[in-house]
Amino acid sequence: MSQNTSTRRKFLGMTGMMGAGAVLSGCTSVIAANPMKTNLDATIFNFALNLEYLEAAFYLAAVGRLGELDTAGGDSSKVILPANFMAAAKNGTGIAGMSPAVRAYAEETANDERNHVAVIKAVLGSAAVVQPRIDLGPAFQAAGKAASGGAITGFDPFANELFFLHGAFIFEDVGVSAYKGAARLLVDDKPDGNLENAAGILAVEAYHAGMIRTLLYARKDEQVTPSLKVSDVVQAISNFRDSVDGTDDRDQGIVGGAGNPSYVAGANIVLADKNSIAFSRTPRQVANIVFFGENTAKGGFFPDGISGNAVTGDYSKILAL
Repeated sequence: MSQNTSTRRKFLGMTGMMGAGAVLSGCTSVIAANPMKTNLDATIFNFALNLEYLEAAFYLAAVGRLGELDTAGGDSSKVILPANFMAAAKNGTGIAGMSPAVRAYAEETANDERNHVAVIKAVLGSAAVVQPRIDLGPAFQAAGKAASGGAITGFDPFANELFFLHGAFIFEDVGVSAYKGAARLLVDDKPDGNLENAAGILAVEAYHAGMIRTLLYARKDEQVTPSLKVSDVVQAISNFRDSVDGTDDRDQGIVGGAGNPSYVAGANIVLADKNSIAFSRTPRQVANIVFFGENTAKGGFFPDGISGNAVTGDYSKILAL
């Protein structure tokens, strides 16, 4: 074991981050475990780091702990929020009126996403990209309007508990499919290597997604607008993601049956194909969703695009895969 690897592991162990996704060992190494594959591991994890910045900012703001983004290596000053929520996002208040159960879920998820940012940055070291500007204000309004065909305007995931759950739904399924899709691209498949630890992060994101889908299903018949129930809004968000991530259908709402390829009627908590295998997305498909458009370089939650650097910032290689 190299001294650098040993030091990284000791550091991560001391900071309590040796769990799932902790040791993305060898991210910047040019030595490939599989010589037939180009080593793009560092590029892939920097792409993932941009998405982790986004999720961490969302959940930390929701529970009033946005300042912790800075301690994890992000930059809270680059996060755009609704003007009337700025103070609550930082002073411990967070979203008003959340039930204890949902608040506890949000706190736990905020911890997970903050830790993902910190550990990926720690292992990538100087190769880690800085946080880009993140839009959690107008971008959500645009997403809500587009997904509902104009029926929902001014959507604000920080306005109440139910809207928070809808906002979280936009992210979580995408994270699961992103990490699964990246698995085939990773070279370092040694024990505690990049592939194993990416699988660990995927598992955590899948727990989050399952919880969000379960909470929303429990409220599926609740009216969001006079014409839209919770299940309708969720399906609209799912359709919106599908409309920009390609020509096939790899997204589902929370209710099975006609028009939803869940293959069973009733609950559709597990987002999977007919063989009960989770869907994959390529980096390009993920970018399409977070940018709100096909083959664009910026927009949506990343108004200036995602961050890169001279070492691993050329995402064209993985966006073409």
